Amino acid sequence: MVKTYSAKAADLQPNWYVIDAEGQVLGRVATQIAHILRGKHKPTFTPHLNSGDFVVVINADKIAVTGNRLDQKVYYRHSQYPGGLKKTTLRQTLEGKHPERALEHAVRGMVMHNRLGSQIMSRLKIYAGPTHPHQAQKAVIWTGPEALLKQATEA
Repeated sequence: MVKTYSAKAADLQPNWYVIDAEGQVLGRVATQIAHILRGKHKPTFTPHLNSGDFVVVINADKIAVTGNRLDQKVYYRHSQYPGGLKKTTLRQTLEGKHPERALEHAVRGMVMHNRLGSQIMSRLKIYAGPTHPHQAQKAVIWTGPEALLKQATEA
């Protein structure tokens, strides 16, 4: 009888990937990021462990959206005081001080909403411009899951 492989935390070696979000559609790039952060692209995926990789996103301020989403997508937050509802459109978010929050909000909605989800989100680094301070990690440019299959067959 064959036992199902379950990775241990010590067996997992996270990689670093860079994703250039310039011109990419917000939801489509968010699903790719969530997939990498969760570790589902790896053969050692384990649901109860943080088996994903680090993701560095650059050019988050140049993300594309489809349709009238810039004006129709609204982010809500409430101060818990009467009349404390604040509304912000996607356009205001992207043109404001922190345009990376739109992508972060989209990815956060795609990962678990528990302690493991918080650990996973800590591996996401988003920057509005084309530079990032993670050159020392030797991050690889993400070109899609097909490139990982090609790397695995070559090795």
